[in-house]
Amino acid sequence: MARADNARAAAEDSLEDYAFRYVPRTFRRWSAGSIGVTALGSIAFLADFSIGASVGIEHGTNNAVLGILFASVIIFIVGLPIAYYAARYNLDLDLIARGSGFGYYGSSITTVIFAVFTCIFFALEGAIMAQGLHIALAIPLPIGYLISTVVVIPIVIYGMRALERLQFWTTPLWLALALLPLLWVIVSDPDAVSAFVAFTGASDGAVSFEAIVASAAVCFALTPQLAEQIDVIRAMPPRTSVNRRSWWASLMFAGPGWVLFSGIKQVIGVFLAVYLITRADPALGQQAAEPVRQFIALYESIMPEWLAIGLALVLVVVAQVKINVTNAYSGSLAWSNVYTRLTKTYPGRSIFIFFNLAIALALMWMDVFSLISFVLSLYANVVMAWLVTIAADIAINKHVLHMSPIYPEFRRGMLRDWNPVGLVSVGLASLLSLAAFGGLFGEGLRPFSVLIAIGVAVITTPLMAVATRGRYYLRRQTDGIASPILDADGNPSGVRLRCHVTGYTFERPDMLASAERGAHGETQYVSSLALTLDDSDHYVLPAEPTSWRDHSPMRTAEETRRPKGRGG
Repeated sequence: MARADNARAAAEDSLEDYAFRYVPRTFRRWSAGSIGVTALGSIAFLADFSIGASVGIEHGTNNAVLGILFASVIIFIVGLPIAYYAARYNLDLDLIARGSGFGYYGSSITTVIFAVFTCIFFALEGAIMAQGLHIALAIPLPIGYLISTVVVIPIVIYGMRALERLQFWTTPLWLALALLPLLWVIVSDPDAVSAFVAFTGASDGAVSFEAIVASAAVCFALTPQLAEQIDVIRAMPPRTSVNRRSWWASLMFAGPGWVLFSGIKQVIGVFLAVYLITRADPALGQQAAEPVRQFIALYESIMPEWLAIGLALVLVVVAQVKINVTNAYSGSLAWSNVYTRLTKTYPGRSIFIFFNLAIALALMWMDVFSLISFVLSLYANVVMAWLVTIAADIAINKHVLHMSPIYPEFRRGMLRDWNPVGLVSVGLASLLSLAAFGGLFGEGLRPFSVLIAIGVAVITTPLMAVATRGRYYLRRQTDGIASPILDADGNPSGVRLRCHVTGYTFERPDMLASAERGAHGETQYVSSLALTLDDSDHYVLPAEPTSWRDHSPMRTAEETRRPKGRGG
């Protein structure tokens, strides 16, 4: 009974926001355009400016811009299949990973990778806000770190609903504060543009592939931002013939397209750093990578100092609150997902908000911002190994080799606990790339460590699927429910069934037939939520013995589309 009560508590929409299950139609009440605006609002972060400035100062404008472009193209390609699956099937990245090479428990490893990302980036963004408070109001940095952490709590507590309102109302203000002064300087001071183009940084100015890749390596660490975009676009409405254009536009721009806006901001960051060094103080060095200083210098070129500092502070506070509510929200989802799956208890998402913020605050007090390039370059190796593996499973194993289920299965009882396809790929790609980053393969390969992670993941993922003959994806071919899991448009079905464990009704994609029959021998249904919180196999149907031919996930996925077929 306690487990059922626990599941009922987790079913409350106001705070849980579907941390470890499919997002039902009843929750997805926003239009595709509204979801797109909300998702794009979260990329207002200023770390882009700092990252671009850092690689520009080190490698010069040409190498930095080419590196940013190179990283953006790769991130877009990697993000496209993942974002499509999130929007089409209304799942977060952890649920997608479960059926894309990692297994029910195996995806917990990748979720921890993402949760750590939210902590690191909350710390970086919080440090930027603290710098603004210090320069404008003389607030000591340690106190500023605390303020930047506490200020997001009231918004994050209320999840997606509060997030949507915040992003909608603050995005126009952010755009005006960030872009209008920049456009004015570009138009009124052509020499600033010339200085930007000719800037060589700490290098000799020559364009080299090594410097381009080294610049890109820092940018690759931003790739997990895709998971934060997914936490929003998983609430996309069903795609129909009526909203097809707006649905695709929102997906492309708010999904993988976030990196286009991010890349532009990184190039602007290079410009602002060059402007600061050439117009303000050539001795600033790495301090020119601080967004607060960049925008104060920008504003001072067109207005009095007191007003410039005030507007820069407003910009910093707005931008950092916009991104850090998303960092804290996504981090709380990730941590609660892992904890609940492993312990079979649900203490509430709010607890993990504070857990996530405590880690981020500790990183700020450890001055992680001063090590931004090193930290991001190191982290990028694991990040790319993880996300490229998922993308390769979707694009290659599902749609080319047909060895991975087309439908992204996520329910306990349908999946095997561990899948070596994803785990071996991530492990091998991470190990080899980190070894290269650490210089074990010689100094010549160190700058290319992230490319090693990408290459190994792309090759290993399909090879492991072939080697294992796809046996470790599904535990069962059918979930015992007669109605199809997808509707006529290929969207997850909105048919509701009652869970006999919790007493609540859930939509079809969340449900399975229960191993426990009713009082008269009738089939009962159990929700994925109840199974997640159940510490036994009492409600789980037995595994189906399958041969290689019977195990074809393509057959199962196609049957879910047919009105008379069996569920996924």
